[in-house]
Amino acid sequence: QVQLVESGGGLVQAGDSLRLSCAASGRTFDNAVMGWFRQAPGKEREFVALIRGSDGYIYYTASLKGRFTISRDNAKNTVYLQMNSLKPEDTAIYYCAADFKGSAFGTLTNWRAFDYWGQGTQVTVSS
Repeated sequence: QVQLVESGGGLVQAGDSLRLSCAASGRTFDNAVMGWFRQAPGKEREFVALIRGSDGYIYYTASLKGRFTISRDNAKNTVYLQMNSLKPEDTAIYYCAADFKGSAFGTLTNWRAFDYWGQGTQVTVSS
């Protein structure tokens, strides 16, 4: 059974950085598409970034590109999200997700395309 466990969230001030980690277990991880999503109170879960296991291709939501960086270490079955210059509007629960079924790329910015989810980690950015 696939298990995803996020860590690294916390309370920080505007302008600070955080690195989130997502440790995967239970299945071969190398060819999975791994994604990060976030959900703020009262809002729908939104796409942040993804990284494709087969070729390392990376895609970000446009508004976060340049501040956030996704990466993965297949040897450790771990995906990371480096978040810099954090803003109060980045406050949300951040979720890691995995897709093993090879979903069409165009569907992967929709959280419904992903098969497995972590429990989430809270990121709070104070002004």
